[in-house]
Amino acid sequence: MPQRPRPRMEPVIRDSAPADDGLTDYDCTLLIVYVRMLDAAAAEADWREVSRVLLKIDPEREPDRARRRYDTHMARARWMTEQGYRHLLMEADEAW
Repeated sequence: MPQRPRPRMEPVIRDSAPADDGLTDYDCTLLIVYVRMLDAAAAEADWREVSRVLLKIDPEREPDRARRRYDTHMARARWMTEQGYRHLLMEADEAW
């Protein structure tokens, strides 16, 4: 089985997160971002600040694009906690 990319502290962020039913290489690269987004949501951080700091987009200059980027990545971060983590566990189990 090919090895997945490692999570990155400063990954390239796309305008939309994947909507696949399975884990993608992009998801693996963004694991740290997803966790940080979930932490920010739990701390009730403003989505605009999260967009600026984590998703590298200025919501003042590009409000629609920033909101779409935030919404799709937050949805994917939540998906990771509900289903995506299972894919990680299955792949780790197969690697052993």
